[in-house]
Amino acid sequence: MTGQVLGELHGGASMDDNAGIRINVGGFKKRLQSDTLSRFPETRLARLLHCRSKESILELCDDYDDAEKEFYFDRNPALFPYVLNFYHTGRLHVMAELCIFSFSQEIEYWGINEFFIDSCCSSTYHCRKMDQDREDWDDKSDEGSTTSSFDELLEFYSDASKFDKQLLGSLRRRVWLMLDNPGYSVASRIISILSILVVLGSIATMCMNSMIEFSLMDSEGQPVEDPRFEIVEHFGIGWFTLELVARFAVAPDLLHFFEHPLNVIDLVSILPFYLTLLINLVVESSPALANLGRVAQVLRLMRIFRILKLARHSTGLRSLGATLRNSYKEVGLLLLYLAVGVSFFSVIAYTVEKEDNEDLTTIPACWWWATVSMTTVGYGDVVPVSIVGKLTASACILAGILVVVLPITLIFNKFSLFYKRQKQLEIAMRSCDFDEGIKEVPSVNLRNYYAHKVKSLMASLSNMSRSSPSEHSLTESIH
Repeated sequence: MTGQVLGELHGGASMDDNAGIRINVGGFKKRLQSDTLSRFPETRLARLLHCRSKESILELCDDYDDAEKEFYFDRNPALFPYVLNFYHTGRLHVMAELCIFSFSQEIEYWGINEFFIDSCCSSTYHCRKMDQDREDWDDKSDEGSTTSSFDELLEFYSDASKFDKQLLGSLRRRVWLMLDNPGYSVASRIISILSILVVLGSIATMCMNSMIEFSLMDSEGQPVEDPRFEIVEHFGIGWFTLELVARFAVAPDLLHFFEHPLNVIDLVSILPFYLTLLINLVVESSPALANLGRVAQVLRLMRIFRILKLARHSTGLRSLGATLRNSYKEVGLLLLYLAVGVSFFSVIAYTVEKEDNEDLTTIPACWWWATVSMTTVGYGDVVPVSIVGKLTASACILAGILVVVLPITLIFNKFSLFYKRQKQLEIAMRSCDFDEGIKEVPSVNLRNYYAHKVKSLMASLSNMSRSSPSEHSLTESIH
């Protein structure tokens, strides 16, 4: 295709796939081979290979010389050697004397993503660009604490490629994208909105059913559920069941379907209803098992877990879940600090208040007071009465502020990172087009192949912030 396109532009002359193009960057002239440029199809120079008219050429360069067959770019020639080195090595390097913002604008113009900055220059580059202190993400203990959007994209392409060898793969892939990617298409947005409304309606009916104004009694004076609420409940269960069955039917890997947390939430949201139905049938057939009815009442309360289904449609909730899942060290520090503080101040409060305060006569009772005080909740149900006790309470509250704030800052920073990456990941996934399928590339490592596919999404990820250690290792594996 490349040879045909260049042939049309150059007056019909036949050219092979190894033909090159001549470029002039502010007076710096160079001839580049087509196969070198085509390794990075989303870059500006590689896109020139697919131009079919002079108008399309001039959209990518500043001028084109028909006589010399030369593309002219009015850019800084001093920075172009870095771009040229990227096409030959697949990596970007940043010299210390360069202006970071000028370099950033230059690689953005050429369509090169910051992901390709080599690990030896990446930390310095991002620290200088952001002009503020950043955490050291190279710590070995934290390698598993942050997930890479790049790795998630590889997993996404890996799942999408599995449909090519399955029956009705193309159709199933479209349904899979529609159900698992809210916002991917108009149909997926409609399904997402309907699912949100059903979840909210189900939670609303559960809350209204607990209110006296909506309670009904049978002839024996026993509470019964409002038929209107039952209709809403059955419709919701039918919708949730249909969603789960449809996702399971079109899943790329059925054996690992329930390894995804969101699919487990879908199952938990409908399981109480069917267990309750089964228990009621058993109780009706065997009156001796009437105590199982209490179990059914508990299961009905588990319907509140349906609100977690909103995580499938909310970037914030998914980011919060990822943050908590990968912040166990920070959460552990928070609990440890609280445990030490509660134990310390509860003993002091017991010592100074046991004779004057009936509410603080035991150390376990003081634990409750210290926990409420250190977390700055302050119920006021138990308070010290002596001067020394009030001073102890003041120290407990001040210590609680420090204890809570320090780990939460680390957790908040992680949440900000996960949220930003999740947003960029969603944008990248929505830009995917699998209408032509995914062809297998012979003699290519599977990871490298999917990484090559992800390069086509680099334009959607151009605003991604600093890369993590996992991204550095991925960049190295690509090349």
